[in-house]
Amino acid sequence: MRYRRSNIAGGTYFFTVNLADRKSSLLTEHIEVLRNAMRKICQSHPFETMAVVVLPDHLHAIWRLPEGDADFSLRWSLIKAAFSREMPKTEAIRSSRRLKRERGIWQRRYWEHQIRDDDLEKHVAYVHFNPVKHGYVTRASDWPYSSIHREIERGSLDADWGCIKKEERDE
Repeated sequence: MRYRRSNIAGGTYFFTVNLADRKSSLLTEHIEVLRNAMRKICQSHPFETMAVVVLPDHLHAIWRLPEGDADFSLRWSLIKAAFSREMPKTEAIRSSRRLKRERGIWQRRYWEHQIRDDDLEKHVAYVHFNPVKHGYVTRASDWPYSSIHREIERGSLDADWGCIKKEERDE
C-alpha cells in the first residue's frame, strides 16, 4: 500500500514520530543517541529544525527542507535506522519486521503534514507546549528536551511561556 504524502520541495512540515511501545521511555533515556542520529543525517541530508520536542515515547518536529528537496521520508528512515542501530536488541521483533530487516523500536509510519507560513507559529507553540500537555512539567521551559530553550536564548520567548499557573492546576 502506498501512502499519499505531501511532496512540496523546500516545504515546511510538522511531524509526529512514535515508538512502537508507547509505554517506553527510550527516546529520553537515550537522548544523546537520538540527537547524534539527527545531527548526522542533517549533515548528509540537510534540513532546518524549526522546532522539536522529544518525549519519552514520541517526538514532534517541524522541519524546513532545502529548495528543490521534498524527501523527508528518507531522512526519517535514516534517523530511525541510525538510532535503532545503537540500541540493544531487547524488543520482540515480529516475523513481518524481521523479513524486512526491521527492528521493533519505531512505529513504521509517522504523521506528517505541510505547514503554511500563517500556520507556523501555532504549530511551534504546540511543539513547545507538548510536555505540559502530557503532564511532564507545569512550565514548558522545564522540559529539557525541547527547542524552546533556543527560543528563550534568542529572546523570542519568555521562560514562563507555556506555564500552567497554580490556580489552573488546582481546578
